[in-house]
Amino acid sequence: MPLDPALNSLGFAKAPAETRVVVAMSGGVDSSVVAAELAAEGYDVVGVTLQLYDHGAALAKKGACCAGRDIHDARRVAEAMGFPHYVLDYENVFRDAVIDEFADSYLAGATPVPCIRCNERVKFRDLLETAKDLDADCMATGHYIQRKMGAAGPELHQAADTARDQSYFLFSTTPEQLSYLRFPLGHLPSKAATRDLAAQHGLRVADKPDSQDICFVPNGNYASVIEKLRPGAADPGEIVHADGRVLGSHRGVIHYTIGQRRGLGIGGLADPLYVVRLDVENRRVIVGPKEMLATRTVPVREINWLGDGDFADATERNILVKVRSTRPPTEAVLRPVSETEAEVELLVAEEGVSPGQACVFYAPEGSRVLGGGWIWRGR
Repeated sequence: MPLDPALNSLGFAKAPAETRVVVAMSGGVDSSVVAAELAAEGYDVVGVTLQLYDHGAALAKKGACCAGRDIHDARRVAEAMGFPHYVLDYENVFRDAVIDEFADSYLAGATPVPCIRCNERVKFRDLLETAKDLDADCMATGHYIQRKMGAAGPELHQAADTARDQSYFLFSTTPEQLSYLRFPLGHLPSKAATRDLAAQHGLRVADKPDSQDICFVPNGNYASVIEKLRPGAADPGEIVHADGRVLGSHRGVIHYTIGQRRGLGIGGLADPLYVVRLDVENRRVIVGPKEMLATRTVPVREINWLGDGDFADATERNILVKVRSTRPPTEAVLRPVSETEAEVELLVAEEGVSPGQACVFYAPEGSRVLGGGWIWRGR
């Protein structure tokens, strides 16, 4: 909530009834609570749900984000709370902007994060423009992240509940987008608090399970999706030790990820081996001892800077970084190479740093998100 009593809870100097807010509704409990809370406060709420793929198609997953059931649940919340709700067909946009790149990146040996691209290229770009076309003053989402006003304008901060924090997936939010976005759940202490609010509003989604995995990847099986999107992608090849020894064969590079140990099919060796590199061009899975996974130097590109000043002005900055969504921030030195590229030196080596993952920057003190970029090759 803003400190200025002249502003409403979304930061505008007018009554809630005169403030139109588009709420991006996935059909889950988080975005449903955002819409219900704002409607109860008297805001002019418009709910919008994106159909991102054909929920009856083979790629879809029962109960996944934006599938048919979720659209129905979002509509039901809107009806219960008395605000309009629209479903927009973004299937072609989603396939072009997210699914195709996911398939191509995976085939190139990277480990993509399509949820980030979806936020960047669909929800916070096309949907945000739709919200403006609807004459909305802002767009609100159910993400667990905080928007705080700083000396130079709005800043992005981690959620109060670090266990639910989604800053890793929102690092590419631009300053312009941040000025228009609102994240009403970011200050809540826990997911239980969100479900309590849903129950208070009488929402049937109060006990709805959280969506798991990537919305268009059934049961987390990336390889099966890639095979459907790119027939013939699972060509067999060799499993090769880093020292050059051929240890066996594999059923397709797409079935392996950096850091993988189990399921390699090369048992009987004295020491455990891990996937340390994917040679897609030669259809080879390169394996080696665990120490080969340790990385201290991380090249990053496509940087989105949310910190103060011009990104390339400083020769280096002491920051915290996340190289995986499931890992806590760790100390690092950020050295800009250009306005959009940098080298990150981890003070403590990390294992399994993979091209295609995001490297997200955080202030060394406090909760501020400074932006981030994409890891594009290993060293």
